[in-house]
Amino acid sequence: MELLPVRRALVSVTDKTGLVSFAEFLQRGGVEIVSTGGTRKMLQDAGLAVTSVSRVTGFPEILDGRVKTLHPNIHAGILADKDNPEHRRTLAKHHLAAFDLVCVNLYDFAAALKAGLSLKDMVERIDIGGPCLLRASAKNFQSILVVPGPGQYPRVQRELLDKDFHAGLPLRRELAAATFKLTAEYDALIAAYLAG
Repeated sequence: MELLPVRRALVSVTDKTGLVSFAEFLQRGGVEIVSTGGTRKMLQDAGLAVTSVSRVTGFPEILDGRVKTLHPNIHAGILADKDNPEHRRTLAKHHLAAFDLVCVNLYDFAAALKAGLSLKDMVERIDIGGPCLLRASAKNFQSILVVPGPGQYPRVQRELLDKDFHAGLPLRRELAAATFKLTAEYDALIAAYLAG
């Protein structure tokens, strides 16, 4: 798909820099926003309409937030190939909606390292759902736009404004590559820490 219409977004971020203005921009463009925990609360407090992930999954966030987005109702909507009729039929059969944009950033493991936290506390700073969402979105860049940090918000906004809320394939591929680089560096940092 050369031009991807952006109509539904999953937003779940640790770094909330510029988040409200980015989400307001998306909503002005008619984009439905699905979100989790603190991100959802911040957006709702700003007066934005937000669908909770729990409503999409039919299951509450559990284990102190360790399990929120790890669910087929989320990942099917991210990994569906929109050019594949069978994938589209599968989504329809299970009453699932595809996502067009995933805006996720990761727990700040580097900041936790600098703080010298205990091993137990450091383990809690290892993001699991975030890397899964990012990698799934980056893999499926032909059908989804991944936005891995606030630094990309201006670029994404320009693209969507220029293309009537569509995202071109070159940008989607570029941000997918940036996302894989980010998750590789994140995993390398954690591996080095655990190796001592």
